[in-house]
Amino acid sequence: MTLSTPRQTTTTGRSDAEIEQHVLRFIEQHTKKTWAPDTDLFASGAVSSLFALQLVMALEKAFDVSVAGEDLKLDNFRTVNAMVALVRRLQDEGSGE
Repeated sequence: MTLSTPRQTTTTGRSDAEIEQHVLRFIEQHTKKTWAPDTDLFASGAVSSLFALQLVMALEKAFDVSVAGEDLKLDNFRTVNAMVALVRRLQDEGSGE
């Protein structure tokens, strides 16, 4: 069962907060800066399209999702919040919910 709060638990048992922390750690390790979850990473100039590919691969590996087609649009990777929403949706779709 999932809850309808912003920090709900995913079908794989990870909460939004856990996904957020994982993504933030990944980005911070690569940029050597701390980020707010709602910061536009591309507008900040700290993240390139090449890094976006690394983000795609990191999300796929860490959360057992497949990012393809329409999901590859930049807006899904613009902020950590957007990436959390993408992971949640892909996991929910994968579980048949």
